[in-house]
Amino acid sequence: MVLTSASDRLQFSGRDAPRVGVVGAGGLGVHHVRILRDLCGDRFVGFVDENPARASEVAAQHGVPALPSLDALLEQADAVSIVVPTTAHHAVASAALKAGRHVFVEKPFTVTLAEADELLSLARSAGVVLQVGHVERFNRAVRAAMPYVDGPRFIESDRLAPFNPRGSDVAVVLDLMIHDLDLVHTLVGTGVVDVQAMGIPVLTPQTDIANARLTFANGAVANITASRVSRERLRKLRIFQRSGYLSLDLAAGTGEFFRLRGDFDPRQLARAPRALEEFVERVVLEAPEGEPLALELAQFVGAIMGKNPIAVTGEEGREALDAALRIVQAIAQAMPDTTTGQLRA
Repeated sequence: MVLTSASDRLQFSGRDAPRVGVVGAGGLGVHHVRILRDLCGDRFVGFVDENPARASEVAAQHGVPALPSLDALLEQADAVSIVVPTTAHHAVASAALKAGRHVFVEKPFTVTLAEADELLSLARSAGVVLQVGHVERFNRAVRAAMPYVDGPRFIESDRLAPFNPRGSDVAVVLDLMIHDLDLVHTLVGTGVVDVQAMGIPVLTPQTDIANARLTFANGAVANITASRVSRERLRKLRIFQRSGYLSLDLAAGTGEFFRLRGDFDPRQLARAPRALEEFVERVVLEAPEGEPLALELAQFVGAIMGKNPIAVTGEEGREALDAALRIVQAIAQAMPDTTTGQLRA
């Protein structure tokens, strides 16, 4: 079950609800603070941020406690949402898991697969919920499309954005493309068996534009492009399957499904030209309104309370990270060595 409306979030109050806190109150973390405060009411214990000025600002703005340290937060909270730089994910999450706390950690899950595996082991040992923040699963267009997804054979994804310093310390693959890696894996339902990729740095030492072609175990193929040096924002996903074609605008939260009309005989196409509308039905995709991050965090709290499954498990977060790191490696291998002009071994 995926929570789909604001009314679903009203159930997470009272003594049966977990005490929740946030680690990191930066540009994204402050939204975690706002949402979890509204979601959990007096069960929201507060947040911690290493910047005292930022902590004071957020505490005053949202009327919540700024706690002095991670240890102080873990003493009061049953669960934490971790919204710190990726390089700190492992250290913060491992401390929380060792303390027996439920953990939500933003994407990318960790820096390395070894770090991810250690967190998965800690979560299993502690018997707690570990959820990874792949928020695009809660995009209205994706939620509307899921009932129509039926064995995709080819997926094309484009995610373009103007440059933003936040996230630029890693390649665009880990910054932006990883959203789509999680989505295509969810849609296809099998693992990646082959990766081909190309990318270049433009504004940073890291790859800023990348394209990857993924082949899955069931033969499906995904072609994914991500850029953080675009003049305009674009987030589109196209899904091709035997039953039809889905076109999703993730930025607008809208989508359409085109399929052959049930009352049309395909043999008529061989007799004379036909207008597209005569044999193709257009279905407007609809899903209830809902802020994706709020729905995602509601799913986390609900999973802790046993009301719903974990939206994105640690294993699924690791799967997306694995694909991303394989793409980063493929790009590095395809990049000419500046000293020799030859491709790297």
